Amino acid sequence: MAAPPARARADHDYLIKLLLIGDSGVGKSCLLLRFSDGSFTTSFITTIGIDFKLRTIELDGKRIKLQIWDTAGQERFRTITTAYYRGAMGILLVYDVTDESSFNNISNWIRNIEQHASANVNKILVGNKADMDESKRAVPTSKGQALADEYGIKFFETSAKTNLNVEDVFFSIARDIKQRLANTDSKTETQTIKINQADQAAQKSACCGS
Repeated sequence: MAAPPARARADHDYLIKLLLIGDSGVGKSCLLLRFSDGSFTTSFITTIGIDFKLRTIELDGKRIKLQIWDTAGQERFRTITTAYYRGAMGILLVYDVTDESSFNNISNWIRNIEQHASANVNKILVGNKADMDESKRAVPTSKGQALADEYGIKFFETSAKTNLNVEDVFFSIARDIKQRLANTDSKTETQTIKINQADQAAQKSACCGS
């Protein structure tokens, strides 16, 4: 008996690998902790290299296992994290709405994705720390939306502290990836059927001609 396909193991229908990228201190680890464990901490511990969490969600009647990788934002760890781009199915680009430089650096992170990730990877822009007082905000919502529109990707503002839109962000990108994978599966299935039909027709023709 043939082994089940990678996307149809016993405990899930799809395995989706996500990557969190962005400058150091924008709250990537806090977003991951909030989504995976439902918790939040104010203590700031810099991610060294790479960390990951797992969470299985139900989406449109399917069980989706999310493997979420949290990358270090500092320059000296970039060489480590670029190796993780290649297998990523979705990438969350995170900036801090109170830190304009982290927003300006999104274009650099996009270039990294273009260099190292697969061409069809799904992307989503995330402006974190949206719970902060408006007087501390450095990046207006409209500016974040405009950048997302420029790159043709979805945009959310989140707060790991208050849990604002955290679930929505992960569910949104997971749904888009699931749809892409399902479309790929159906195309592959159609091609397989056509190839099999062509083989059968060729065999029939050879048989009748003998």
